[in-house]
Amino acid sequence: MNTNFQKTKKSSGFSGVGKVKKMSETESKKNKQKTQEDLEEATFLSIVLRLATGSYISLGLVEDPTTGKKNKDLEMAKYLIDSLRILKDKTKGNLNKEEEGYLNNIIQDLELKFVKEKE
Repeated sequence: MNTNFQKTKKSSGFSGVGKVKKMSETESKKNKQKTQEDLEEATFLSIVLRLATGSYISLGLVEDPTTGKKNKDLEMAKYLIDSLRILKDKTKGNLNKEEEGYLNNIIQDLELKFVKEKE
């Protein structure tokens, strides 16, 4: 028995509150297949790239793909850069040279750009 559920919007009541509708097995398989095709392979470098991209967006250097606009949020940029530093500290000694070099270069670049944008 398939127990996949999908939220649907309620026609009345509180905004954002949804009721649960049972998905057919075919719908579930189609959604799962589409999601797997759309996602890139999860690797250490892809995690670093996601955090770095968020940092560049928060620094106002890259357009936010959801709004198409450049907006600065230096607090968020600092948080994401700090997250990369923590990732570096926690993975020390466990990365190959490519991963370590990539992470170090990204952090250094973001730190320089952060200081520049803060001025």
